[in-house]
Amino acid sequence: MSGQAGVQRPHILFGFDGTEENEPALRWAVEEARLRGLEVVMCHCWHWPYQAGHVDAAVEAIVRRAGENLLACGVRRAREMDARGTVHTRLRPEPIAEALVRESGDAELIVVGSHERERLQPGSTAVRLPALTRRPVVVVRRAAARNGLIVVGVDGSARADAALGFGIEEAELRGCALRVVWAAWEPQAVPEAELPMFGDRARLTRTRTAMLERVVAPWRDLHPKVDVDVSLVLDRPREVLLAAAEGADLLVVGDRGTGGLDPLPLGATSSAMLHHATCSVAIVPPSGTALGNG
Repeated sequence: MSGQAGVQRPHILFGFDGTEENEPALRWAVEEARLRGLEVVMCHCWHWPYQAGHVDAAVEAIVRRAGENLLACGVRRAREMDARGTVHTRLRPEPIAEALVRESGDAELIVVGSHERERLQPGSTAVRLPALTRRPVVVVRRAAARNGLIVVGVDGSARADAALGFGIEEAELRGCALRVVWAAWEPQAVPEAELPMFGDRARLTRTRTAMLERVVAPWRDLHPKVDVDVSLVLDRPREVLLAAAEGADLLVVGDRGTGGLDPLPLGATSSAMLHHATCSVAIVPPSGTALGNG
């Protein structure tokens, strides 16, 4: 499930903060749970802002109750969106990214909200969480589109294959078309034996197009109802994917690409999508089995 090997997990994990910007993410999480027949676990975090030696038990209890009340409001809002859905709550006394990682072991995927891309900070939950967890993370933009299109970025790697599996399953669940995009100008990330192809664009196009079709074919067979379009572009991944994401409902990428040179836990292209894509973004870690790499 979710492009991952194994049995579907019992719930969607949602990071809730009660803000107006969090509302589209709540709607996405509730819809995702409904489509998959799962429950929602709504997680909110509170923290004592001073050092441990300066805890005031009475004030701390008030802060906790405020968190409980906020979660109760969130549950009511979720039930307004789907009266038949089951919603559980988790109140954690720690930073939200760490709390969601701890809670994510039995989650099918994690949904969080995001500031608009111009305001997304490097240390925000939307940026940190995909680098910390081994579950797919959907970062929902406030101005998320509803145009019936999901875009997946691939590069022939097992990690990209997991993203493709997640994307085509989402497309089937939501009745969307799927566009699979390979930005195939990656000379810095290929074995030395493949470098001569980058001096022959026609050969590079033929080779990568054949690879792309082989990657997509098994997923087409598994999801024959999904309208799948494939696109090979001889340009850099960041620019190609950002352009492809314009007007999409969701952009899906792996957590890292073929290069493997970036020292950060989250790949440079994936991080750029979180910061600059206009649509919601799903970051998908590698699965145990990749259909397109057999």
